[in-house]
Formats: sequence, C-alpha cells, structure tokens
Amino acid sequence: MARGRRQDVLRSLAWPPAHLFSHPRKETTVAVNPLQKQHRAPVGRPFPKGQSGNPAGRPPGARNHATLMAELLLEGEGEVLTRKAVELALEGDTTALKLCLERILPQRRSRRVVFDLPPIDRIEDLGKAIGSVLQEAANGQLFLDEAAALIGMMEFKRKALETIDLEQRLQALEAEVAEGEREP
Repeated sequence: MARGRRQDVLRSLAWPPAHLFSHPRKETTVAVNPLQKQHRAPVGRPFPKGQSGNPAGRPPGARNHATLMAELLLEGEGEVLTRKAVELALEGDTTALKLCLERILPQRRSRRVVFDLPPIDRIEDLGKAIGSVLQEAANGQLFLDEAAALIGMMEFKRKALETIDLEQRLQALEAEVAEGEREP
C-alpha cells in the first residue's frame, strides 16, 4: 500500500470518530429557586418503540477500526510471522505448535462410513441395528461420536415408527367407535 494511502486510512481511523460528536448536546438548566420542582427527562425508552436510534445502521462493507489497524500494522509481514510461528513450534512452544497444526490439519468433519446395517422396518428391528453400530465402534471402524450420531438417528426413526403406529391404532379405534354408533 502506498504511503499516502496508509496515512489516509490512519486519518479515517482517528479516535474518537467525528460522527460521535455530530449530535447536539442537551442543554441543562438550573432552577433559580432550588425548592422549585425540577424537570426531568422521561424515564424509560430513549427512543420511540419500534424505532432504532440509528435507523440507517452500519453501512454495508464498513469494517471494524481495530481490524483495519491490525491489517495496516501487519501489512507485508505475513510471511515473516508465519516463519517465526513455525520456528517457535519446532523449538517446542506448544501454543505455536497448536496454532500451526490448526492451520495445517483442520478439525475433522464427518466422513463417509460404510458397514452393514440391518433394515429398520419395525421398532423391534432397532435392537439389532444398535447392536451392529456398537460392534463397529468396538472394532474401531466407527468413532464414538459417529456411533452416537447414528444411534441418535435411530432414535428419531423409533419416534417416527411409534407415531405412525399410534396413528394407525387411533384410526382403528375411531373406526370401531363410529361403526358401533351406527349399529343400534
């Protein structure tokens, strides 16, 4: 970035920003007679209900002042800082090592898992399916969090099957009641 541009950005980041002082200040008056009743500002909401104090909001694309300052300070130093972090990690600095590893090896996301799972058509089938998931986890084919996620999905399947079963029973009972009312 050119030196002139950097100075322009720094000037625009001057603290405190000018817009903080653009609002007129409230004038306060002191009563001539101290025993006279004082007028107070209304208690409660500073703005009418449903209306923001800043209706325009933050302009699109506006960036945080601290972020801009940090970018200006670190401009062109990325390679040097990265090299230093790697050197510190190689020397045994655990914080630098953690930082480097988080960038090189991101946190593991879900993966595709292939194994035999018996079909789940009835609630009674869930026992075998859960057993096969636990067996795969015990054999090391599934991570524990993956096994827990699969068993959680089976629990949703169980709830769905129970709901369907209860709906069918309710419809059968309603049909019997309706048929019993027609017979006499």
